[in-house]
Amino acid sequence: MKYLLLLSLFSFSAMTFANSPLPNHRHIAVVGTAELEAKPDIAVVSFSLHSEQNSSQAAKKDVDDRVNLFLDGLDKFDIDEDNVSASSISTQPVYTYAKGNKRQVDGYSANRELKVTLNDITRLSDLMDFALSVKINSIGNINMKSSKETALKDEVNALAVKNAKEKGKSFAKAFDAKLGNIYSINLNSSNNMGRFGRNRATEMITVSGMKLDESGSKGQYLQENIVFSASVSVVFDLEVFEFN
Repeated sequence: MKYLLLLSLFSFSAMTFANSPLPNHRHIAVVGTAELEAKPDIAVVSFSLHSEQNSSQAAKKDVDDRVNLFLDGLDKFDIDEDNVSASSISTQPVYTYAKGNKRQVDGYSANRELKVTLNDITRLSDLMDFALSVKINSIGNINMKSSKETALKDEVNALAVKNAKEKGKSFAKAFDAKLGNIYSINLNSSNNMGRFGRNRATEMITVSGMKLDESGSKGQYLQENIVFSASVSVVFDLEVFEFN
């Protein structure tokens, strides 16, 4: 078991500092890590529209009309055009196969994707209700974000550096040595991910076809919090005290 543990530690160190050449003189290599958790206040919501009609033009018009209804109603959610992106509309024939595996055109379909950034997360449920009321076919991915993302990333990076310094000083002191100058710094990662936790700002809706749950109550659900994490590899020179 000890051999396995040593091998694991060696492998981890080798991978962590693979891109940071180590000095020939006395040194100490440490990895500083940090995490910050924040509640999201922005939602980026994906919507999709689909139509099948007898002609390509009719399918396109149906999608265009519903998109225009949706866009016209975004003002009441304080969503301007800078916070809306849309894919180009695509149309294609719909085929069916008759006897003898003969393919024949059975109509035409049109599709379009929309992405909306909502800066008031408390209105997310209302936005989804509105989208379904104007016959948006489906609500796709909902990406939670923070308006303080840049500041939080800077803060978590600083905390990871602080953690590396504290580790270096602690290890050096344990071996009767003193931490010297920084030899190299390598930022391994700086990420943000979702973590589920109770947050009552957003509510769940149940969608079946084009209808909302008609129970009259809006169920709470576990909304993900955002976790910002950072990892930094640092190599310090090591000053060893000489004892006579």
